[in-house]
Amino acid sequence: MQIVLLSGSVSSGKSTLSEQLRTQFGFEVLKTKELIKQLAQRKLGTELQRDRKAMQHFGERLDNETDGKWVRDALTRLVRGSSPRVIVDSVRIPKQIRAIRKSYGFAVVHIHLTAPEDVLAGRYSERKGTGFRELKSYSEVKRDPTEAKVKDLKDVADVVIDTARCTKADVLVRAATHLGLYARNYDSVVDVIVGGQYGSEGKGHISSYLSRDYAILVRVGGPNAGHKVFVTPGPYTHHQLPSGTLRNPESKLIISPGCVLNAANLLKEVAECKVGTDRLSIDPQAMVIADEDIRSEGGLVKGIGSTGQGVGFATARRITKRGAGVKLAKDIKDLRPFIRETWTILEQAYREGQKVLVEGTQGAGLSIYHGKYPYVTSRDTSVAGCLSEAGIPASRVRRVIMVCRTYPIRVQNPKNGTSGPMGIEISWKIVAKRSGIPASQLEGKEKTSTTHRRRRVAEFDWELLRRASALNGPTDIALAFVDYINLQNEKARRFEQLDAPTINFIEEVQRVAAAPVSLISTRFDFRSIIDRRAW
Repeated sequence: MQIVLLSGSVSSGKSTLSEQLRTQFGFEVLKTKELIKQLAQRKLGTELQRDRKAMQHFGERLDNETDGKWVRDALTRLVRGSSPRVIVDSVRIPKQIRAIRKSYGFAVVHIHLTAPEDVLAGRYSERKGTGFRELKSYSEVKRDPTEAKVKDLKDVADVVIDTARCTKADVLVRAATHLGLYARNYDSVVDVIVGGQYGSEGKGHISSYLSRDYAILVRVGGPNAGHKVFVTPGPYTHHQLPSGTLRNPESKLIISPGCVLNAANLLKEVAECKVGTDRLSIDPQAMVIADEDIRSEGGLVKGIGSTGQGVGFATARRITKRGAGVKLAKDIKDLRPFIRETWTILEQAYREGQKVLVEGTQGAGLSIYHGKYPYVTSRDTSVAGCLSEAGIPASRVRRVIMVCRTYPIRVQNPKNGTSGPMGIEISWKIVAKRSGIPASQLEGKEKTSTTHRRRRVAEFDWELLRRASALNGPTDIALAFVDYINLQNEKARRFEQLDAPTINFIEEVQRVAAAPVSLISTRFDFRSIIDRRAW
């Protein structure tokens, strides 16, 4: 149980703070003003009930008749059948406070709000909609003997806040911190999924599988990355929503402030996945792609095999234009029902110990800083980059799952250009010969999720695995496409059912990455992941 007593002069900000604590932290509010009005109606009649001066006098009468215990008695009636968090707005004399402390002891925290007289007078002159027939001036309010002494309650309060020197948000932060409502320890409740190669490692399939364990699913990046998931009746590709959207319908979804959005396509995906406004939260700061951004990327499509979705140019325009014609998510009318500050949602998740899954896009080899420039994407694809986009500190991270595939891929080279280097490039016919999968089947399905271009393929790049591991510090590796080593691995439901070369391959991956291979994807199917996690 937690009981918060608010005190302070008229216009000090008590009602504002109590309402903030109610809406953001679920406190129930006991308004002594409303209680006095209810009691006064029986004895004074409706007309006097609306008069501030009459109510002041009636409150003094209640204090005299009950020795200040009437507030405690009302509180007791409330807490018998309500939530264990209650705000008393407000207490006015020491006897009221003593009576409540005597009954509820250490559960009570007394917060006193103060401000200079001239500030209080100015606020009082602007008061509207209080439900009272107000006195003409603040000086008249202060003539009441009880009101004149309210300022002295700061001497017995646990917390004193000068609201003249704080914004409303500042007052809430200070009060909530004293009440222990923010997480005081940086508990590790966030897991992050990133790619270890050049994208298309199978992150969507892994993310969808893991999503069942999380209350919050967070997507970073932009629509230039498509994450395919297995659902009934057929596969679905997420371009902007988290990959667990369909697998875990109970989860809350977040599109982070660092995301870049195609508003029309996002709304189409929202409709297709039947996502409601109460489930999806889009940060107001997310950048929106304009038609000019898509047109501007034509050269990159031809030069380095860009997906041409406008993500890079939108990101650059956000920096270079600095508000001149730049539209963020909050500026798009159709997105407004989903707009919320995602930082506050994450803060609440931390307080409640809820697990959060952050889903990165693309891969380590495409990082604008750590990939082989210029054949890179427009963002940092590392764990650090994903956390920055989501607004999550590194100290919150529990696990880092890096997804790799047995044969890394890159998009087919564009005409007169290249999509970038790989290690030892091979053909799909070689993969087919080794695995037993028909080459036509491999070439048919190995197309990019966003642009549907054919993919190039290479031998597993051990040096890249080491670099990606050093960059991301994975606690776990998810290895996908083990059926490409041997088609018979499709039938494996347990680790020991994999063929010997695959087991040897996994053991070496673990040595080079210095992390266990905890998840193994044998094919694209509902029951296709061998789960070896110890968490």
